[in-house]
Amino acid sequence: MSEYEILAIRYAHNAERKTAENFLGGDPHDGPMPMDFFVWVLRGGGQTIVIDTGFDADMAKRRARKLTRPVAEGLKAAGIDAAGVKDVILTHMHYDHAGNHDMFPNAKYHVQDREMEYCTGRCMCHSSLRHPFEAEDVTAMVQKLFQGRVAFHNGSSEIADGVSVHLVGGHSRGLQFVRVRTRRGWVVVASDASHYYANFEQYRPFPVVVDVSETLEGYDTMRRMATSQSHIVPGHDPLVLKRYPAQPGGPADIIRLDAEPLK
Repeated sequence: MSEYEILAIRYAHNAERKTAENFLGGDPHDGPMPMDFFVWVLRGGGQTIVIDTGFDADMAKRRARKLTRPVAEGLKAAGIDAAGVKDVILTHMHYDHAGNHDMFPNAKYHVQDREMEYCTGRCMCHSSLRHPFEAEDVTAMVQKLFQGRVAFHNGSSEIADGVSVHLVGGHSRGLQFVRVRTRRGWVVVASDASHYYANFEQYRPFPVVVDVSETLEGYDTMRRMATSQSHIVPGHDPLVLKRYPAQPGGPADIIRLDAEPLK
């Protein structure tokens, strides 16, 4: 059975975010609650799988985000050859997860049916639902589709031995998380199934949401699929950098999620 290393590579940061912006219905203690942006890499079983592709410098400027290190540089610092990656899992098609379209020229992209239906369908007529998406990300995926480089999934699917995707929806119609077998058990890379630890621990959804009930059910699904609650890794929480060790010999913001959390 294959076991994988999981690298979380931070590429951007939003220092201005407040607590009330991170919970549906706000929060009475509206202090600072910054947001980090990650891509993830799985290594094991003789292969490398990338989860999400982030955004580039132009998008950082457009969305007023601080690019701490371009994704390509982060991958290089982690010893990843982007041209050698054969599989990219997109958890969903929001701008911060689906950019850098040409970074993986030889990869097949794994997307849920519901996500492509959502971001190319009638819901995008509404600006409030369209806001987290960028047209160029969606059209780039359509181009890959016609190049034969997209694999669609409907629910739960195995990508490789020890790596599977699971549709939860909620935050976006076709959001999926990734379950990974590691040396410490089954780790769930939540991506935006939970932006922060507090979202799933307190059952308080992030305010960008299509279906609240799916978000709440998703928290339960992640708990069932992970070895323990401490094996669930949220998608945007700066606490992740404090709870896991850096890759040996690497930068402090490239960390190992297959390692035991720091005490």
